[in-house]
Amino acid sequence: MDHSPGFLKIVNEALPRVKEVSVAQARARLTSGGRVVLVDVREDGEWQKGHAVEAVHLGKGVLERDLEKALPDAGTEIILYCGGGFRSVLAADAAQRMGYRNVWSLAGGYKAMVAAGWPVKAGS
Repeated sequence: MDHSPGFLKIVNEALPRVKEVSVAQARARLTSGGRVVLVDVREDGEWQKGHAVEAVHLGKGVLERDLEKALPDAGTEIILYCGGGFRSVLAADAAQRMGYRNVWSLAGGYKAMVAAGWPVKAGS
């Protein structure tokens, strides 16, 4: 996708404040036995086309409004992903500003997950 300069500017400003995790690291964290929540922050239509099997959907457009209801414990480890890893940086930055302490953005997003053979499903 060809992103606008203004969008890339705010992503690049947020990036130093956000921890990123690779697909392999995300898999390891999710299978470690600890409480880790994988959150898809894409739009509803993107979610419907396909998403990681174990993901919960909390679109970036409603993240700040609904995050505390969905995940009330600010210590919960959260891995956020979007289509390509840009919107999840912004979402992770917002979650951290809300007091969440263990937030990650998945580098490469859903595209990287699919390329790595991550189990996905459509709908729901």
